[in-house]
Amino acid sequence: MSSFDERAATWDTPDRQERAEAVAAAIRDAVPLSPGMRTIEIGAGTGLLGLALAGDVGELVLSDPSAGMLEVTRRKLADLGRPNVSALRFDLVADPPPSEPFDLAVSQLVLHHLEDTVGALRAIRDLLAPGGRIALADLATEDGSFHTEDAEGIHHQGFDPEALTAAAREAGFADVEARIGPSIERDGRDYPLVILLGRRP
Repeated sequence: MSSFDERAATWDTPDRQERAEAVAAAIRDAVPLSPGMRTIEIGAGTGLLGLALAGDVGELVLSDPSAGMLEVTRRKLADLGRPNVSALRFDLVADPPPSEPFDLAVSQLVLHHLEDTVGALRAIRDLLAPGGRIALADLATEDGSFHTEDAEGIHHQGFDPEALTAAAREAGFADVEARIGPSIERDGRDYPLVILLGRRP
């Protein structure tokens, strides 16, 4: 069992819910959302970001490789009664893309867990229909103090916005932009997020 499976039941803290709402607001400002957009949240955990956007888009798939996280997500969906939202066990770097493409892919604090950034972005591109968009939020470059020593699968200490846009272009995205988004406050320090935007040509 991964640590994410073990932590799923206590994942939805007020801080994480507030962070998801702030990232959702930044995505609304950056992307023209519409009720026709078929959307996937990658590494959704318990779906905090996706559910914050569920009223702005059409069909929404909350995807995550962790069975524990998905169990919590499915319980939440049963309570919320949102017919446009479903949960899917999906590992971005190991599984083939779902058969039907998406118009929008969103994520929050996922890219730094994936060792090959360009490869991960290519896999996200492959999820999208032509013209499909990304809005991926992750840490801006930090000094390694954001995570505790026992944090699982940390491959990057945040991202330089210019390097991230270059990686997205290498992965095949157009209209690429990296915006500084909201910050996460932890132990008296602010850690800014960068939001990577782009479009599959």
